[in-house]
Amino acid sequence: MSLSESEERELLNLLEAEQADRLWEPHPANVPQQDAYALALIVDEMFYGGAAGGGKSDLAEGLAFTVFKRSLILRREASDLDGLIDRSREIAGMQGRFNASASTLTWRNLPGGRTIRFGGCKNEADKYSFQGRSRDLMVFDEAPQFLESQVQFISGWLRTEDVKQHCLLLLTGNPPTTPEGFWIVERYAAWLDPQHPNPAAPGEIRWYARVGGKEIEVASGESFEHEGETLYPKSRTFIPAHVDDNPFYRETNYKAQLQGLPEPLRSQMLYGNFEVGHDDDPWQVIPTAWVRAAQVRWSERADPGPCDMTGVDVARGGKDKTVFAHRHGSWCAPLIKFAGKSTPDGQAVAGQVLASLPEGAANVNVDVIGVGSSVYDLLKDSPGLRVAGVNFAKASEATDRSGKLRLVNVRAEAYWSFREALDPELGDNVALPPDAELLADLCAAKWKLRTNGIQIEAKEDIVKRIGRSPDCADAVVLAFLPGATRPGIFRLDELGEASEAEQPSAEEQEAAQEEHLADMLEGDEGWDGA
Repeated sequence: MSLSESEERELLNLLEAEQADRLWEPHPANVPQQDAYALALIVDEMFYGGAAGGGKSDLAEGLAFTVFKRSLILRREASDLDGLIDRSREIAGMQGRFNASASTLTWRNLPGGRTIRFGGCKNEADKYSFQGRSRDLMVFDEAPQFLESQVQFISGWLRTEDVKQHCLLLLTGNPPTTPEGFWIVERYAAWLDPQHPNPAAPGEIRWYARVGGKEIEVASGESFEHEGETLYPKSRTFIPAHVDDNPFYRETNYKAQLQGLPEPLRSQMLYGNFEVGHDDDPWQVIPTAWVRAAQVRWSERADPGPCDMTGVDVARGGKDKTVFAHRHGSWCAPLIKFAGKSTPDGQAVAGQVLASLPEGAANVNVDVIGVGSSVYDLLKDSPGLRVAGVNFAKASEATDRSGKLRLVNVRAEAYWSFREALDPELGDNVALPPDAELLADLCAAKWKLRTNGIQIEAKEDIVKRIGRSPDCADAVVLAFLPGATRPGIFRLDELGEASEAEQPSAEEQEAAQEEHLADMLEGDEGWDGA
């Protein structure tokens, strides 16, 4: 029987597909792996993991060999790829050809025309090595070890020209062991954060879209209009995995090894517990456990009382956020966050500050480095407000609680005094909103002891290390720092002298407010347009 050219091509494709399917399949006794494999065919993004030994990496390679055409599998350190590459050789058998060059690490000529590239992304700038190359499967193995900015940037090239080919962003890994990895908890908060208002079940599909620079959960995958743009939500899910799910490890002593780990690593690796802490860096300014305790103390308040201080951290461009923190006594309201592009200049930020202030609020601390200086200049003459322009780089005369250690600048004073406020024994019973981004930001900064006192890691250095700006932390420490009534923290004017906000009398404030109202009625922009 002779076949036409098109029939012969179709038959070869079917044979190749069948051959590819036989290269790997989920273990019949590993139910989470089977569920994850099935969901990988329909969702846009999936986090598969939790405990160690659940067959996470094997799922990633199995999908690359059987479902997707152009796959990229990354580890943070390229030196950690050896085990993945060895396993890929076992799966491939006699199929395909592997280029073991350190700069390539690619399988080619696999059944179905598939290619699989392995790579490392150690430094923040290494992400640019993967731009512009389309992939229909991107795997970040041990995802919490990556910076969120690396995942976001590289996954921008998750795409295909084949309308029949599905695309998947697959994240695998265990609970984060450093503050830099906390982003995974925020991204999958519906599954991992016990305080999430609408928790999701394992394998449940949720939908997300980026609106106004902020990612939000939406009701479905239906497209919708926002400010003249059609937005297309993406689906997301989480599948937990444990060592007991993996038949290969059930028969070995691997579980005994996990049981022998010290806490909290034992709970993280054995049970996939995302709630336990980790061993902080010895030079971490604020202990993670102190921040978590402050978030546990927090609860919604219908009437939190007067707002004592508002901290304003202004975006400096790029992916930075402008963040407002309202402090009512020792209780901090949920943070108000704006994408940097939605607050392009000082006038926009000043307007947002005035619009967001709780009734009766009068005290505002503004970080004046960069764009913040124009925000301060626009707000400082607003009737009824006492606005302090805080220059973190300015020298400080403050000391720590013991009085023995100097704090070299206002940044050190702000962070160290907030650390002392969070102290579980001598602190101020601070209550912080359960915000995963705030937790990560507050735990990011490190300190060192210099001859002239305690110095806190510069914001720019934190950005280089974790790939984003700790804007939430800066806003909160500003909210807990004394303001215009305390000299010494204001920005320096051109003469090098502190520019202190004047304190008008009650009569002067009332007269200024009446004048401001009259201007608004005459058509001036006033507060709302500031």
